[in-house]
Amino acid sequence: MNITFCGAAKEVTGSNHLVEAAGKKFLVDCGLIQGRVAEEERNAEPFIYNPKEIDFMLLTHAHIDHSGRIPKLIKEGFKGAIYATKPTCELSRIMLADSGHIQEAETEWKNRKRKREGKTLLEPLYTSKEGEESLKHFIPVSYMDIIEIDENIRVRFNDAGHMLGSAIIEVWITENGKTTKIVFSGDLGNNDIKLLQPPSPITTADYVVMESTYGDRLHMKYKGDEKAEKFLDIVSTTLRRGGNVVIPSFAVGRTQEILYELNAIKERKNEPEINAKYKELMNATVYVDSPLAITATEIFKRNLELFDDEAQERIKRGDNPLEFDGLKFTKTVEESVALNENTKPCIIMSASGMCDAGRIKHHLKHNLWNPLNTILFVGYQAPNTLGRRIVEGEKVVKIFGEEIAVNAQIEYIEGYSGHADQEWLMNFIYSFRDKPKKVFLVHGEERAQKVLKEKIEKDIEVSTIIPEFGDTYRIDEVVRKISELTPKDIERLRNRDLEFVDKVAKFNDDISILSSDVEDNILNEGKEALVNSDITTGVDIEKLANILDRIKVFEAEIKNIIEISKNQKELQTQEKNKVENIKEDKSE
Repeated sequence: MNITFCGAAKEVTGSNHLVEAAGKKFLVDCGLIQGRVAEEERNAEPFIYNPKEIDFMLLTHAHIDHSGRIPKLIKEGFKGAIYATKPTCELSRIMLADSGHIQEAETEWKNRKRKREGKTLLEPLYTSKEGEESLKHFIPVSYMDIIEIDENIRVRFNDAGHMLGSAIIEVWITENGKTTKIVFSGDLGNNDIKLLQPPSPITTADYVVMESTYGDRLHMKYKGDEKAEKFLDIVSTTLRRGGNVVIPSFAVGRTQEILYELNAIKERKNEPEINAKYKELMNATVYVDSPLAITATEIFKRNLELFDDEAQERIKRGDNPLEFDGLKFTKTVEESVALNENTKPCIIMSASGMCDAGRIKHHLKHNLWNPLNTILFVGYQAPNTLGRRIVEGEKVVKIFGEEIAVNAQIEYIEGYSGHADQEWLMNFIYSFRDKPKKVFLVHGEERAQKVLKEKIEKDIEVSTIIPEFGDTYRIDEVVRKISELTPKDIERLRNRDLEFVDKVAKFNDDISILSSDVEDNILNEGKEALVNSDITTGVDIEKLANILDRIKVFEAEIKNIIEISKNQKELQTQEKNKVENIKEDKSE
């Protein structure tokens, strides 16, 4: 059983993992690499596996950095099924088509220059039509249903709380009569995110492949409605001074969360105190200028049952949490362009969230230069993106080949991220009843991964690996042995056993003077003490039924376990050398 990391290795984007097991080859995600031009050009490179040999795919969610190379995979010969939740299937249809449109537009722009230079013209990675047609491979599944891929592979999708339809995927693989469970976290949601349910806890796993986007930091912790109030104050202050608020926002997820936030305040317009405090906001028009966001919002509305409890309460009261007075969707290019001529202060939400594509670039060009305006960032900005350069304080940025002065007020509100921070990433590992044998960290910048790796190994004592691109690991199916326990576990075991020996000795001293009824009570206490122990001692609890006759034998067995445990550190080191994920030599 092998796992190869074909993307999102020491970087955030391009998620793509290959599993070879039980006579099958399957992928988990196949996303676009995003960032600098040189990085995005890697999308056109051949896959490091043969797409024709892939039997099926599991898709954690619809974001393009997880799904965006699926059409390319199909063009190159993949013919299998793609399993995903129903909302992910719905969202992927529009997101892959939109991604194809962007591929076509960017290729056309590049070819204009190449044509002038007499160079060979490029082909788009895939077209909008190819993006949409890839949905023929999708098979929708429901949360919590166990899907039998075949007699040896079963999978289950659990709510990851990251975006509508996002999933933590459990995979059970049986080889040679032994079953190994691998958990792919996908992107784990921020527990403080509005609208969606928090990530589902997963309690068992042999191996975990986990995202690490915010492995080195904690999100800002807000009390009560502090985050919403900060957002509303920035918006109101800008509108009051006559400026526009431009919000670069991911079309799927972040846009809907901001609409939810605005709905909450707009629905209170009849409260005099609130109306007075946010007068300008109450009267301002909110434009969603992204065809993708508009369609995605409709998909959200069709899946209200997946919203969190607070949203469900609003729905019961007759309030659609994604609608309010003054909300307008600009569908056409003409409507979008007309916003640049708008003289009345307004709020404009547009994609893409990192400002590298889409209509947001036009709005930045027309609003960045004006000090009355505010550019409000509410999401992660990857390195080398236009959004990252603006957030980091560049005074001049180039948009459509033109240098634009950054005079507008730049704001960034933490806490709107759809990704778990370090605390919640650690909680995800803590949720396992038994420690996984290995954790593989993906989907993160190397610095964040190193910090998280150190914390997992120190606090939870689970061996953690940061794979390189193309690394293949052989998954060892050896059942977890006592020799694999950590030194801390062994010390706890030793202390527990010494306590048992003392108890047994006391039983032996007192046993002759006790009535049979009292003897039975003590036996039950001893049995309960062992049952409640969370460290396996190797003692057969059934022997307690004959403790009166075999007290000395029982004591000898416990002493023997103590003696064994004293040598566990050496045995553990030897065992680790056997099962330490024998890393394949790439040259083999």
